[in-house]
Amino acid sequence: MARIAVFGASGSIGHRVVSEALDRGHQVTAVVRDPAKVTRSHPALEVLGGDVLDPASVTVAARGQDALVSAVGGNDAEGHEALIEPSAQALVAGLHALGAEAPRLIMVGGAGSLRTPEGGQLWDTPGLPDQVVRIMRSHGAALDYLRSIASEVRWTNLSPAAQIESGVRKGAYRTALEELVIDEDGRSWISTEDYAKAVVDEIEQPAHIGRRFTVGY
Repeated sequence: MARIAVFGASGSIGHRVVSEALDRGHQVTAVVRDPAKVTRSHPALEVLGGDVLDPASVTVAARGQDALVSAVGGNDAEGHEALIEPSAQALVAGLHALGAEAPRLIMVGGAGSLRTPEGGQLWDTPGLPDQVVRIMRSHGAALDYLRSIASEVRWTNLSPAAQIESGVRKGAYRTALEELVIDEDGRSWISTEDYAKAVVDEIEQPAHIGRRFTVGY
């Protein structure tokens, strides 16, 4: 059993990570700005108020955990720009305060910086709306920051496929490091349910400490 704290636990990805971890027998702390948003009751679930942009709050949530998951996101480009890279900085600062006792950090990433079969990056695809590109680049900036800290914390960034949405938990997926995972029909996609499975799989069987990886069907 692992002890896992999840920032953004009431969001579309975060609440599925919480459910996946609980269903697999882990102890979970759901960290949200408004604890009233977490309505699920479970003997292995604790709900904690916290702010991912406050290093002191991160330290409180991370203390005694085996893994700290950040699944936060903004509603639009402005929200992502104000949250994603700044939260990465606050998470690292909060973990630094715990020294050698700091848990692993697993941060939900974006697909924009992944390489396409054409050799470019997804965010360079012609015709993408500006709002989408800005969201992608906010995740790219957070990834660049994580890479800049080298081994200061044990971090992992998990990029989804180009398309991620609620669907069926198939229980299987494929992984890559810097390239989009594309199926035989040319589609890059993953359900939020299987993305959450990949998060918990990485907690149970660490394979990407200090690097980014991606998942898709």
